[in-house]
Amino acid sequence: MLRRENSLMYLHLLILVIISPLFFSCIVVFAETNTLNQSDSLNFTGRLVSNNQNFTLEFVKPIPFSNNTYLAIWNSYESSSYPVWLANRDNPITDGSATLFIDNTGKFVINQTHGDPIQLCPGEAATNSTTNTKAVLLDNGNLVLTEVNSDGSVGRTLWQSFDCPTDHLLPGMKLGINHRTGRNWSLTSWLAYDDPSPGAFTLEWDPHGLELVLRRRGVVFWTSGGTTLGNIEQLSHKIQSYEMSYTKTSDEEFFNYSLKQDPMDPGIHESIEWILDYEGSIWFNNEEVALQDYCYGYEEDVGCAKWEQLECRSENTRFELLSGYFVSKRNGKFIDGESESIGPADCRASCWNDCNCQAYLKSRSVGCVTYHQEAEFQLDPSGNSQQHYVIQQSQNKGRDTKKRIAISVPISLLSVSVIVIILYRRWKTKGRKEDHLHQSETTSSNLHDPNELGYDDGFSQHLKMFTFVSIVEATDDFSVQNKLGEGGFGPVYKGKLPEGVEIAVKRLSRSSGQGLVEFKNELILIAKLQHKNLVRLLGCCMQSEEKMLVYEYMPNKSLDSFLFDASKRAALNWKIRVMIIEGISQGLLYLHQHSRLRIIHRDLKTSNILLDIDMNPKISDFGMARIFKENEFIAKTNRIVGTYGYMSPEYAMDGIFSIKSDVFSLGVIILEILSGKRNSSFYEVNKPLNLIQYAWDLWQNGVGLELMDPILSKSCSNQQFLRFIQISLLCVEESPANRPTTSEVISMITNERTLLPIVKKPAFTNLDCITNVDGERNDFEYRSAMNNLSISTMNGR
Repeated sequence: MLRRENSLMYLHLLILVIISPLFFSCIVVFAETNTLNQSDSLNFTGRLVSNNQNFTLEFVKPIPFSNNTYLAIWNSYESSSYPVWLANRDNPITDGSATLFIDNTGKFVINQTHGDPIQLCPGEAATNSTTNTKAVLLDNGNLVLTEVNSDGSVGRTLWQSFDCPTDHLLPGMKLGINHRTGRNWSLTSWLAYDDPSPGAFTLEWDPHGLELVLRRRGVVFWTSGGTTLGNIEQLSHKIQSYEMSYTKTSDEEFFNYSLKQDPMDPGIHESIEWILDYEGSIWFNNEEVALQDYCYGYEEDVGCAKWEQLECRSENTRFELLSGYFVSKRNGKFIDGESESIGPADCRASCWNDCNCQAYLKSRSVGCVTYHQEAEFQLDPSGNSQQHYVIQQSQNKGRDTKKRIAISVPISLLSVSVIVIILYRRWKTKGRKEDHLHQSETTSSNLHDPNELGYDDGFSQHLKMFTFVSIVEATDDFSVQNKLGEGGFGPVYKGKLPEGVEIAVKRLSRSSGQGLVEFKNELILIAKLQHKNLVRLLGCCMQSEEKMLVYEYMPNKSLDSFLFDASKRAALNWKIRVMIIEGISQGLLYLHQHSRLRIIHRDLKTSNILLDIDMNPKISDFGMARIFKENEFIAKTNRIVGTYGYMSPEYAMDGIFSIKSDVFSLGVIILEILSGKRNSSFYEVNKPLNLIQYAWDLWQNGVGLELMDPILSKSCSNQQFLRFIQISLLCVEESPANRPTTSEVISMITNERTLLPIVKKPAFTNLDCITNVDGERNDFEYRSAMNNLSISTMNGR
């Protein structure tokens, strides 16, 4: 027995001796380090971290909706999702695989699986090909490549990222010129917020005028006002947080700055850098100096430069960001579109330098669009329409423009309110007539009492009141050909107003008692909401027994009409699906956090997500929404309304709802977008299996990619797809406390550096606890008299 125990002990020691080197080598490989030796390489799974952990170097995809990968340095404490430095901003990696290494000549090189090697910006040459080198990411964010002497000491600096600035200026970085090497240190903006390639603006140091100079496509746009930076001080008091200096030697002349506070103080990390953004603005300490707001080349005001103007541009001409739409004065083309590769600043200049241009619009989906004088701009005082940069003649220049708009808009709204009050009083004096068609000919004198619908005093100023006759004409008398769908509220029709604007009309069914409640709720709610990812309410019609809501028309209808149609689903590539997920999340965040009211939608589903012509999502149907008070975060109801498959367990079982109920619905929608399958389309023998259970099983077994819609196989990276599965499963966790908030979801989506929590068991994975639904029923619609539960079908409109 003793000999057997001794043998086991020797065996254990032998195993330990064998595996110990492997164990400790694993520790070395995976431990975070700030150094890359010449014998090392950095791939997509590795990173360098500075000693104080302020900065990180790694391969990332910083742009949502894009598979382009960049070698980037991040400020670990920066709230923004943008890197402080990019190595290959004009040469992104597109094949999903690359490695950074130091070659035998002492140069940084990125090797791609497919494509030519990428050499980082030039530096000093190594002494000879056998020279040992190493790279270190310093605590100030500078990546430095140096020679290593034979005794191990650090030798000559061959290359540093501070010599190759992008759009961020960190303390210690230089703007200026090195006379010995001919290197010019300057910042260059991104082309657009989602395109890091070099843009229109550069910020550099002028050694002759001893000032910072901002150029747009090489032409001086603005200057700082000498070494005192007097022009900046007029624009930003936060410039006082920095200590500026100018240095001149025989080899170099440069400007740089340092922090007046200790950079190691807590909280200082978020504001250490200066940023030149794609619109030509400079940011100091999270404060924007918006130079394009008043630099038009007319006069030298706070550093603005003067340049030659077209005769059609007068001193009072300005771009103003206005909400509205364009209609053609004649039946001709009045819009020009340009390549998506053009940036917002170039789009602006293209319009400004064209006397026939009166406005422009720049978006990710349509590129640069300019509007000719043949178009007429229709202002939308509610602010719900698409925003355009429109050329206006202003009596007050520059920064006074915002003040003028702030005064004029309330006056306009007040005028609308007065008109509505006059029309309302006129109706009161005339009385009602039985024939609503005849009544409609008296314009809006037949409106119902606003108090009947629970309006507040300022409500009427948000809406246009349509006459019944105008709606009849727009919808061709509610023709069958114009019918878009039918819901619990009533039928929905497509229409077209005389000025050419397409509309969608929701007509309250006279037999719908529940629809009247939803009509009142939606009318009061959505008129107060303004967000690009919420459907826009244009107005309403209330005459006799008729009650209708008039919305902007969404040409691509609802998300489910694309997602669950085999012939249309191919149009939803990965880029568009990510855009839709983020858009829904942004709209939901506005409802939960940024609107004047905290609103819980309670019926979020794919059929309530409408798609505009560019496939941008807009949340619709607020009939079941609930307003929360300022300090209210959770509520309970005995009237449970919603759609089977999208309701959270605490709401379906107990009537308890909160923002986490909407987050649950969002998680289900994300799963449907990823898979192209309905949540309710899964079955086992004698037992339904929902999409949540299916996704969870795949995730648990490490085969989450099997959830992928086959159409996405060529447009989506596996890593990004798995991340979205994890986000969706976090949203549908059984406990509301474990689900992320909407803002956390957006952070997970837009910033791939955000670490995701471990997924716990989602809700509804134990289907025995759920009320069984007759498997032969396809619409999943039923009502329970016991708890007044209303569950609607998932039909698209």
